[in-house]
Amino acid sequence: MTELIRFKDVQKKYDGKHVINQLNLTIEEGEIFVLVGPSGSGKTSTLKMINGLSQPSAGEIYFKGKPLKEYDLQKMRWNMGYVLQQIALFPTMTVKQNIEVIPEMLGWEKEKRAEKADQLLEKVGLDPDTYRNRLPRELSGGEQQRIGILRALAANPDVILMDEPFSALDPLSRTSLQELVLYLHQEFGTTIVFVTHNMEEAIKLGSRIAVMKEGELIQCDTPEQLLANPKNDFVRSFFDETIQNKELKVEDLILGGYYTKMNNETLRSNSRTVNLSTPLKEIYALLIDYPNVQIQEKETIIGQIGSKEIFAFLSQEED
Repeated sequence: MTELIRFKDVQKKYDGKHVINQLNLTIEEGEIFVLVGPSGSGKTSTLKMINGLSQPSAGEIYFKGKPLKEYDLQKMRWNMGYVLQQIALFPTMTVKQNIEVIPEMLGWEKEKRAEKADQLLEKVGLDPDTYRNRLPRELSGGEQQRIGILRALAANPDVILMDEPFSALDPLSRTSLQELVLYLHQEFGTTIVFVTHNMEEAIKLGSRIAVMKEGELIQCDTPEQLLANPKNDFVRSFFDETIQNKELKVEDLILGGYYTKMNNETLRSNSRTVNLSTPLKEIYALLIDYPNVQIQEKETIIGQIGSKEIFAFLSQEED
């Protein structure tokens, strides 16, 4: 993959206090890169520095191999879509006009703008004839956020920045929009930098996940590697919380087919055995010391579960 964005020894201070400290990371072209961490970890500050809404106190940020400070920031922002939690559609503009904002600024012809708006509406299952002339107040929260995503995509940007875009929505809308992001990413291949405090959302969306705490990057890896090899207890706690909050048991994985089948196997010395009612959080704890755990139903070992199966299950789970 080609490097698109690089943070090199980046620091950010507010009122003399570090909110970002010696941040080094790269974001590659075409990936969904997720920044995750608790409130105050520096996720949004990091995101805002990518499009110049906030300037680093020290260090350098590169975009397409060129220092960000060498760009005309206004023109560069036109090439970066931005989706916020506060949907921020222009209330007096129609759906079509909202989608066309950046293409119009870039000088696209009227016919080309209209064609693009209709194409995008069709892509997300909104009939153009029904929706193009509606005002934002005539849309549900989920529909408004869909239009916000389309507005960010409309000018074919190199990257889309998404800051907690679904956290204010109900679970059904949030799940639907997560699926939409994955679908649009598959369709257009646009690089996405996505901020969330929710590890379940990060697992579902991320090609790679950067876990942050108090302005520092703790670990950056694929979701599979983070689950299998968390660097420390802080990283591990995000998965613990996700699993515990869902009150999952081994039988949930078995019913979904997220296990490796075994027939009439005896317990191996390098594993542990559990039953169908064992909470998944206990399985995750056992995986610190064992490569997998074996599942016993009555007197028979029917299969085994490891980090790979837990990851696959969590990445497919819906609220």
